[in-house]
Amino acid sequence: MSPLGKYYIGAAAVSVLSLWLLPSLIAWLVVIGVLGGPVVAYFMLDESQRARLRRIRGRQIGR
Repeated sequence: MSPLGKYYIGAAAVSVLSLWLLPSLIAWLVVIGVLGGPVVAYFMLDESQRARLRRIRGRQIGR
């Protein structure tokens, strides 16, 4: 399983557990943080870093 797939499974598990165990507002903040963190990190990258990341992911798909 790819590292990205492991992240998706982990994020889904944390989201479901937080919605089940925590009060409503706190749970939604955790879900937004878990799912929104990587998006914010990606947009903080420089354009050349984003291009490099796309090339690396493209090569890994064919494996």
